[in-house]
Amino acid sequence: MHARTADLPRPESAGERTAFYERIGPKNLAPLWEVIRSLVPAEPQSVCAPYRWRYAETRPHLIEACKLISAQEAERRVLVLENPALRGQSRVTHTLFAGLQIIMPGEIAPPHRHVAAALRLIIEGRGAYTSVDGERTTMYPGDFVITPSFTWHDHGHPGDGPMVWLDGLDMHMVNFFEASFRESDESRAPHRPVRSEGASLARFGNGMLPMGFETAGKTSPIFNYPYRRTRAALDMMQRTDPIDDWHGQRVRYVNPVNGDDAIPTIATFMQLLPKGFVTKPYRSTASTVFVVVEGAGQTEVGAETLDWQQHDVFVVPSWMTCIHSATSEAVLFSYSDCGVQQKLGFWREEKLAQ
Repeated sequence: MHARTADLPRPESAGERTAFYERIGPKNLAPLWEVIRSLVPAEPQSVCAPYRWRYAETRPHLIEACKLISAQEAERRVLVLENPALRGQSRVTHTLFAGLQIIMPGEIAPPHRHVAAALRLIIEGRGAYTSVDGERTTMYPGDFVITPSFTWHDHGHPGDGPMVWLDGLDMHMVNFFEASFRESDESRAPHRPVRSEGASLARFGNGMLPMGFETAGKTSPIFNYPYRRTRAALDMMQRTDPIDDWHGQRVRYVNPVNGDDAIPTIATFMQLLPKGFVTKPYRSTASTVFVVVEGAGQTEVGAETLDWQQHDVFVVPSWMTCIHSATSEAVLFSYSDCGVQQKLGFWREEKLAQ
C-alpha cells in the first residue's frame, strides 16, 4: 500500500511533465505513455465509414467525364470512390483503393505498369479488352480480371456502347512501405498480343499445370476468371451444399498453382444470397468492398443500413458488425485486405449467433 502511494504523481508533477515534454520535443523525442492507448487500442478502431455508392447516380458523371477528357489524355479515366471519412486521400478503406473506370468505343487506354496490383470487376458493357503482358482477354459483366504487380497492361474497346468496371488496387499498402514504382510506355500504343486470347485460362484453369511450369511471381497465372464459371459454381453449391449462416454460398478466388489468394495482397470472393436470406451478424478485422453483381437487398453495418441494387458499391470497415439481407436472389463480389492480415497472422473474425 505504501509503495502504491509513493508511485502516485505529486500535484505539481503535471506542470513538471509538461516542461519535460517541451524540453525533449526539439530533440525529436516523445513520451510513449501519453499515446500508448491510441497506438495499441483494446480493439480495432476503424477510421473508415460505412458507405454505399449508387451506380444509377454515379453513371451519369462517368458519361460526362467522357466528354471532358479522353482515355489517352487521362491515361485511366477513373472516378475515385472516396470514403467519406477519408476525403482527399483516394481511399475506399484505409488500405484499399476503389474507382469506376469507363472506356468508350474506339478508345484505347495506353500501356503502363506499376508495383501496385489491380483487380477489375466488370460492371457494364461488352466487347472491350484488357491486355496483360501480351495476352488479351475480352471482358464481360461479372468477370474478375487481374493485373499482377508490375505487368504491362492496356485496354481497348472495339465494341459498342460504354464499358465500365470497378478498379481495386493495393496501392495504399504499397505506398505505406514506400515501395511504389510506375512506368508508362513512351510509344503510347497498345502492346501487340504475343499469345492467343484465352491461353492462360486454358493452361491453368482446368486443374492442371503444364509440365516444367515455373513462376517467379505469387499472383495467379489466370488473369480473367469468367463470371459464367463462377455463377455455375455458385448454382451447383446452392443445389448441393449446406448454406453458411454468415456468408450464404461463398467462393474465394485462388491461385491454382499454390492455393493462395489469386492476388496475394487482396482476398477476393463471390457469394450468392438466396431471396429472403438474412445472414447472421458477422465481423472481422478485414476492411471489405462489395460490388452488387446481381439482385437487391440491404446491409446493416453498425448503426447504418445500406440498401443496394445491381452495380452498387458499398464498404464495410474493419470490426464493424454486418448483416446482409437479400430481397431478391443476389450475388455479391467482394475484396478485402484479409489476405495480407492472414499471412501476417493478425486477422480475426467473430461469428455471432444473432
